[in-house]
Amino acid sequence: MAAVIVPLPYSLPRFGIVSYLVTIFSGSSKNLSLVVGVMEEPGQLKRAFVDATAGAIAGGISRTVTSPLDVIKIRFQVQLEPTTSWALLHKDVYAPSKYTGMLQATKDIFREEGLRGFWRGNVPALLMVMPYTAIQFPVLHKLKTFAAGSSKTEDHIHLSPYLSYISGALAGCAATVGSYPFDLLRTILASQGEPKVYPTMRSAFVDIIKTRGFRGLYAGLSPTLVEIIPYAGLQFGTYDTFKRWAMDWNRRLIPNGGVADESLSSFQFLICGLAAGTCAKLVCHPLDVVKKRFQIEGLQRHPRYGARVELHCYRNMYDALCRILQMEGWAGLYKGIVPSIIKAAPASAVTFVAYEFTSDWLESILT
Repeated sequence: MAAVIVPLPYSLPRFGIVSYLVTIFSGSSKNLSLVVGVMEEPGQLKRAFVDATAGAIAGGISRTVTSPLDVIKIRFQVQLEPTTSWALLHKDVYAPSKYTGMLQATKDIFREEGLRGFWRGNVPALLMVMPYTAIQFPVLHKLKTFAAGSSKTEDHIHLSPYLSYISGALAGCAATVGSYPFDLLRTILASQGEPKVYPTMRSAFVDIIKTRGFRGLYAGLSPTLVEIIPYAGLQFGTYDTFKRWAMDWNRRLIPNGGVADESLSSFQFLICGLAAGTCAKLVCHPLDVVKKRFQIEGLQRHPRYGARVELHCYRNMYDALCRILQMEGWAGLYKGIVPSIIKAAPASAVTFVAYEFTSDWLESILT
């Protein structure tokens, strides 16, 4: 039997941020059913299926297309040696870093590992990103529906920016917790290079359990959540903002107005996704570097790739930030920023475009 949802007495935008969060987590089963979608109406179930399937497909396509840039980014992020300019000032203390620039890193990886090296760790990456996006998009839709006080998707575009930011952040947190062990395995396999220390995903999994226990599968989860809150919030919030701007632009071109969300062109969706991904990555990249250091803490790595992060090297996030600043300078917090930006923009664009088109296609065949 379908759950009966009692309408909220006020429209959510009047409440503001604090009331939005309090209402979501207040413990009311009625409100929670709105957010997590514990309803049996065919329309709600179909919407959840469409969002989850489109999200998983979009995430898988995006991850595979941008894997080479992701591998290069991770190699820079887990490299403890300072960048070349910083090392020159301390050449009596620090060994030279293996990777000094994006082009040089690309050549080295290709020479030492072949073309397959650029897709190192792509299997766990897909196992991570497909459930991640399959969770993220339905949760995001539910949160935005809850915020809009309506189940009509069209109303989502009229949400105030701060509610879009919060919905994106909460959806990102839910998706991160659900898929995190695969994110950890992806980082480990992508960072190890040749010769491999962990030839398979299973060998990496077994070593983590042996050296760090089951808690090791969630090493770095705290900095990941601290990172994903602003990252997902900015990504989805700015994406909605840019879509609103694009719709306003279209309305100005058409005298009668009334341009719907679906009327945005694929090029406009692409530009909105590119801009959203770039903004989010620029702000959150230092937190991503810290996360990667926690993820590879205590794990084996061939000496040719430089020093490794010792087990329990960092007491907490603040300690990690201070140590990176002390040993590597400000540039250390932005290691891998070039491939990261180059990757984040198309990754975000491909994800959003693939999601929009897959979602529309599924809606058409399920109608």
